[in-house]
Amino acid sequence: MTLFDLPLPKTVTEVARMLQETLLEEPPLQDLWVEGQLADLRVALSGHRYFTLRDEGAQLKAVLFAGEARRLARLLGSFPSLEDGLQVVVHGRLGFYEKGGQVQLYADVILPRGAGLLHAELEARKKRLEAEGLFRPERKRPLPPFPRRIGLITSPRGAAVRDMVQIIQRRWPGMEILIFPVRVQGEGAAEEMVAALELANDPSFGLDVLILGRGGGSFEDLSPFQDEGLVRAVAASRLPVVSAVGHETDVTLVDFAADVRAPTPSAAAELVTPLKSQVEAHVEGLKGRLARGLLQRVAREKRHLRLLALALHPRKLRALLDSYRQEVDDAFLSLQRALLTRRRLAEVRVESLEKRLWTLNPMAIVERGYGVVWREGKVVTRASSLSPGDRVEVNLADGAFVGKVEGIRLKGPEEPPRP
Repeated sequence: MTLFDLPLPKTVTEVARMLQETLLEEPPLQDLWVEGQLADLRVALSGHRYFTLRDEGAQLKAVLFAGEARRLARLLGSFPSLEDGLQVVVHGRLGFYEKGGQVQLYADVILPRGAGLLHAELEARKKRLEAEGLFRPERKRPLPPFPRRIGLITSPRGAAVRDMVQIIQRRWPGMEILIFPVRVQGEGAAEEMVAALELANDPSFGLDVLILGRGGGSFEDLSPFQDEGLVRAVAASRLPVVSAVGHETDVTLVDFAADVRAPTPSAAAELVTPLKSQVEAHVEGLKGRLARGLLQRVAREKRHLRLLALALHPRKLRALLDSYRQEVDDAFLSLQRALLTRRRLAEVRVESLEKRLWTLNPMAIVERGYGVVWREGKVVTRASSLSPGDRVEVNLADGAFVGKVEGIRLKGPEEPPRP
């Protein structure tokens, strides 16, 4: 093999792109959990965190960008305290940083070992349930404005249930409350709450809304409310569910699946119960508006009736009748004048037509001394149409005579006709 037989070499950039594409095409490398010791932690001015994960056999460069750090802080309530030498669990994807020429982990979760694993599992569970659509805003239902019966799924002991009952009774005295006693922490608590949810959804209880909650506690104490089975039961509930778990800063997966999240159990009781004094004040306001509206309507109808009564009064009717009579007389006179005018115009037109007809009547010409010559029932208009010996009849104004044509004399081209 000579130098000229070698394949065409690739550029460094092309090789880097090949490495990047190879990593991206491997799904296990794009959803990776890594445990190791934190080293070389550095926070840039941009907020990005650069660090190294190491164990006895190897090390791996990693970066947590500022946006992912903020999201993690919102999820946990605060960003975890990190320092070199700390055992951590990191979630992310592998990629090739072309400028630095190294494979590194692009992290989106970094947590201390121990509780960190629980948080990591919780984050993975949240993503899976969210992908299924259990947390979609459009599937959440509004709370009933005036519930008749409220169900509380909580521990029968403790301050939370007492606070909720007291607030509900204070806001709406006599409100029916059904308590479904369950354990809210420890082993088996999630299963008890699932069973209580299914029981409370039975229509025979006649409930309108449910509150699922407990007082504050540690991350481990609230772990039953992170249970996947409980989250699915909340999402599948026929009745609207208000989650009221812990304090305002505590966030659980049940909060995402519930129709409404209340920061505390006391706040949940206020959310589901209308304040009776406000409702009564609103009803009184509506009654006042209704009364004013009815009074105004009655006043308008009275004014209308008074106008009708005035319009139907005998003197008013007599005045209207007299006015109508006079109007009829005026109309009759106007009609008479119009008819007379039309008649005069018609007479003048007839006279004009008679005169025009008379001027066109041949007898009018005869009256002036002319005659009309007939031969065999036809008027003779030209001398050339006659022949000597023809018998003709001449009509004059006072009669006619019969004659015989003795001769014909035609007029020359320059000779004027004789009268």
